[in-house]
Amino acid sequence: MPSSPLIVISKSTVYPDRKSNLEDLKLSVSDLPMLFCHYIQKGCLFNRPPVPTGSLISLLKQSLSKTLSFFPPLAGRLYTDQNGYVYITCNDAGIEFHHCKCSTWFIRDVIGPVHVPEFVEEFFSFDKTVSYQGHHKPILAVQVIELADGVFIGCSVNHAVTDDTVEKIARQPDFSPDSALISSAILRVPEGGPKVTFNENELLRERIFSFSREAILELKAKVNRNKEEVLSNGDFNAVEIMGKLSNDKYYTENGKNLTEILSFQSLCTLLWQAVTRARKLPYSKTMTFRMAVNCRHRMNPKLDPLYFGNAIQSIPTYASAGDVMSRGLRWCAEQLNECVKAHNDETVRHFVRNWEADPQCFPLGNFDCASMTMGSSPRFPMYDNDFG
Repeated sequence: MPSSPLIVISKSTVYPDRKSNLEDLKLSVSDLPMLFCHYIQKGCLFNRPPVPTGSLISLLKQSLSKTLSFFPPLAGRLYTDQNGYVYITCNDAGIEFHHCKCSTWFIRDVIGPVHVPEFVEEFFSFDKTVSYQGHHKPILAVQVIELADGVFIGCSVNHAVTDDTVEKIARQPDFSPDSALISSAILRVPEGGPKVTFNENELLRERIFSFSREAILELKAKVNRNKEEVLSNGDFNAVEIMGKLSNDKYYTENGKNLTEILSFQSLCTLLWQAVTRARKLPYSKTMTFRMAVNCRHRMNPKLDPLYFGNAIQSIPTYASAGDVMSRGLRWCAEQLNECVKAHNDETVRHFVRNWEADPQCFPLGNFDCASMTMGSSPRFPMYDNDFG
């Protein structure tokens, strides 16, 4: 294998600029299964900024240090007590910061190919790191890569510490140690440490698909059989449609009230059908479509919207391959929609009780080629944030 052209300029540890007084945080039944998952990886690609690189790196470290003071768990470590309970100790141990450079990679090399280039994995310093390793590795790692004509900032964060609801990283979160998700159940870790439940060395190709606003609105209208609503004087009525994202609307068809299918569920439906068709499975094969749902507002009493830990559950929708491909977009969307609507406080607590009866890791992988998972929903208000 040829050597990487990526040059490491520096490695350092960034500490919070103020000492933490936050007590240790016990991992919940939503956190513990994530110990077997890889770190979350998110990155942003920018044109080269009009400031010297040295100044950019210094400013990033300074702002990161200030930010960590508001998010003590990110600068902490995991530890397991003598009883087997896992905690986050907010000990100000700091996060890892790498500055790298590659003068032969351009922005076009990153976003130009049909499939995501393999070298993008090098943009994340904790690639293929299992979250359990947060016992001795930083909870968060940031890597800044200078490209020939741009800058990439890659962040890796421990999935057992937080989910990827991004608004929490821009607003003061809730670190409450008490919630219905905290349990006395113990997750037993296998000797030698946990491993992911799939072959991480499998040769896979990643691809990014982009959907325009107009395409999404047209798809939503098709699913809801209501094209007139999408058009306003011949143009897409984006204000009318997008303003409804947070509230289900009901309309009448033959005297029956039908729930409006939202944009995200409409897209999920399209992908479910497309993937099922591409896999060419027998019509009788049971397909599973999983969605990661936010439990904060589904519980009674509700969790704080900015509750910092994981508060997500994976809900499955089942249908035969034949039904997915032949019953139409509306039918498939209704199956997904009903599962989401049914996931209320009792369902969340039922999931918790089942896990407590048999604590286990979160299963990842596609063992029979009959399942797919949709994560990182855009329903979180990432564009409402003010980073200052």
